[in-house]
Amino acid sequence: MRIAGDDAILVLPAAPERIRSRDTHYPYRQDSDFWYLTGFPEPQAVLVLVPGRAHGEAILFCRERDPDREGWDGPRHGPEGAVDSFGFDDAYPIDDLDEILPGLLEGRTRVYYHFGHDTEFDIKLIGWVNRVRALVRSGAQPPHELLELGHLLDELRLFKSPAEIRMMQRAADISVRAHEAAMRAARPGVHEYELQAEIERVFRMHDAVPAYGSIVGAGANACVLHYVANNAQSKEGDLVLVDAGAEYRGYAADITRTFPVGGRFGKEQRALHDLVHEAQAAALAEARPGLPYEAGHEAAVLTLTEGLLRLGLLKGNLEKNVAGGTYRRFYRHKTGHWLGLDVHDVGDYRIDGQSRLLEPGMVFTIEPGLYIAPDDTSVAAKWRGIGIRIEDDVLVTRDGHKVLTARLARSADEIEALMAG
Repeated sequence: MRIAGDDAILVLPAAPERIRSRDTHYPYRQDSDFWYLTGFPEPQAVLVLVPGRAHGEAILFCRERDPDREGWDGPRHGPEGAVDSFGFDDAYPIDDLDEILPGLLEGRTRVYYHFGHDTEFDIKLIGWVNRVRALVRSGAQPPHELLELGHLLDELRLFKSPAEIRMMQRAADISVRAHEAAMRAARPGVHEYELQAEIERVFRMHDAVPAYGSIVGAGANACVLHYVANNAQSKEGDLVLVDAGAEYRGYAADITRTFPVGGRFGKEQRALHDLVHEAQAAALAEARPGLPYEAGHEAAVLTLTEGLLRLGLLKGNLEKNVAGGTYRRFYRHKTGHWLGLDVHDVGDYRIDGQSRLLEPGMVFTIEPGLYIAPDDTSVAAKWRGIGIRIEDDVLVTRDGHKVLTARLARSADEIEALMAG
């Protein structure tokens, strides 16, 4: 509110409920910005922040208590509970929004709001603003600027508070246990969905849910970056790539490990795994305050390209391969992303055209990989169909970084030891 200024008003609706099929719904997931500002878990709610308002700046509109509906859908907080349990200055029934909000908009110069997220609510908000405009001849002062709320919130969310970091560490710890369970359950012949079930069992055991659709790709399926079918059967000699993370109290973890279903890496598998591990270490060395975010990706690309040349998967010299982007045949994505309430969290990666500098409190993933398509006849058959990614969650600290997911086996030797234990 201080950043928005005393002549502004901020309006943010809760996430709508989503229908899965006919009259069944997807599990409800609150809008990340709404959750960040309120901690309020229910749908059909609207947060209004009115900086400098003498009668209360933080206002919530929410569903009223309804014993009949609560018997079907579970308890509601109601306006009284919203004030008592969540610290709002005022709370009103959601049905009163149409009557009250135009009065709150009156006299405010700027409205901050997420346009384009919810078309139905966009239309309502424009209607409320127009109602104030219609009263101009009576002395009303309507807002004359509609601004994107993300402009304020994204930068706040990029820097994690100590309380947020505790949540993220908890999500990371649960995710580590889940990956360990999957490695221990692996054996030739196991189906990808069996490993997925093991992972998500551990999430739920610890009061977490999947932060995104778990990726479990055996054999050549590991080369599909966003593989989601998870229905194939592994076979002797396969690697399994698992990209899965828990969400705890809204905060996500995001881990990838690649392990041999039979417990031992083959020669070519180990060579590529060692190279990806080396690339991750190179990127991690660039994770400290004052260095450009992009430096980690550049370090990983350099290491991977050098290794691909050494293994004969690329030809020519290092500089030309990096400059020409030939490594992209085997490494198609960036080396990470911001992490927080969203798996691919908000926040600018570049400022004024330049890679932004890392600062304490930022959390991001470091996830280099190599993917050699099963039908790539330009490389020797022994390399084909191998997909490897190693991903960890990294907090920038005052003097360097902390790997939130460091407890999970990462090198080929560590993974083999865990699977043999």
